[in-house]
Amino acid sequence: MESTKQKSYVLPIAMMFALFAMISFVTGLPQPFGAIVQNEFGASNFEATLGFFANFIAYAFMGIPAGMLLQKIGYKKTALIAIVVGFVGVGIQVLSSKMGFATYVAGAFVSGFSMCMLNTVVNPMLNTLGGGGKKGNQLIQMGGSLNSVSATIVPVLVGYLMGTVVEERTIEKALPALYIAMAIFAIAFLVLFFMSIPEPSLAKAKNVKNEHSPLSFRHFKFGAIAIFVYVGIEVGIPHFAGLFMMTPEAGGGLAIDSTIAGSVVGTYWFLMLIGRLVGASLGGKFTSKAMLTLASSVGILFIILAFVCPITTLVSMPVFKSDISFGTAQVPISIMFMALCGLCTSIMWGGIFNLAVEGLGKYTEAASGIFMVLVCGGGILPLIQGQIADMSGFMTSYAVILIALAYLLFYALVGCKNVNKDIPVE
Repeated sequence: MESTKQKSYVLPIAMMFALFAMISFVTGLPQPFGAIVQNEFGASNFEATLGFFANFIAYAFMGIPAGMLLQKIGYKKTALIAIVVGFVGVGIQVLSSKMGFATYVAGAFVSGFSMCMLNTVVNPMLNTLGGGGKKGNQLIQMGGSLNSVSATIVPVLVGYLMGTVVEERTIEKALPALYIAMAIFAIAFLVLFFMSIPEPSLAKAKNVKNEHSPLSFRHFKFGAIAIFVYVGIEVGIPHFAGLFMMTPEAGGGLAIDSTIAGSVVGTYWFLMLIGRLVGASLGGKFTSKAMLTLASSVGILFIILAFVCPITTLVSMPVFKSDISFGTAQVPISIMFMALCGLCTSIMWGGIFNLAVEGLGKYTEAASGIFMVLVCGGGILPLIQGQIADMSGFMTSYAVILIALAYLLFYALVGCKNVNKDIPVE
């Protein structure tokens, strides 16, 4: 770790930041596509969430193999394979405009393999390049800022491409967004292919059998569960806010046109960008524990306010618009509080990852793979939320979010303590 602190790794850090942005762009596509498949294929709220489910359930299959790949062939080769898989996955989604709903879900599943591998590379690499601790958390928060830029663009872009006419919400109209994703993958492959990045795991002997594993650490096991519920929170809040706004009143929705809904959802991701920029600037001064405690507490407050405020009460909410400018939109106050949760979810990923791998030493790479398995929560929790939305309405479904936020507060206050410091990690 000491050599990492002494050397300058500006280019590798920049590449990791770029990969962070790619992850968010592709992962964010199922959110606006949920409204598209409802119109084009007649999908229910449950079925409209299958894009997210397919994307994130891939983590359950690929998390452990991705960690093994990282240990065996290193960061660079793992990332290059991930980029190729991502290109193919998005390409399959392009074909769904002609081949139907099942092809769209299959493409999201293949893309999920790619996102899992990239996440397995990016997070431990940035944590390592920062030397762990507060600086490692700070780099992850900075990378997360670019992640939020991409996430902000996706719903706004697709909402703009779809327009305001419900009947025109088709995959065909949204294809430019998929072509952009494929172009990003192609450019990133070429840049990374010619770049040299440090390979800390390959520099160590591979014939030593470890007596323990990341699962020997209680704080890591609690942290893995925390990332499971966190990704479900991050995905579920904007996804169902978008569906709630765009669904006709007969279906229990608010019948708000897709351009405004896309702007509101884009604002959620823009607030995540603001939160991550603030988190990056303060990450060297405040502990991950303190930041996660504050974010979870405020998130719980916002969701409770969304529950208790009348859905008929409208406010003029500042939004990030499709022409890359700011304006206002008349939305229910409950929707505004949901969007404000972006400030809270912004710093959670970096904080949870930093707390979960702190003190793991040689088990960090394997831990990253296990961590990625639990990212499947981004598919499972929204699926549960979608079922509840179909049965009891959109607002009721946010009880899932409230329970998940309560667990994150528990992890920040109690579960993150390393009680296994007797285990050798060098």
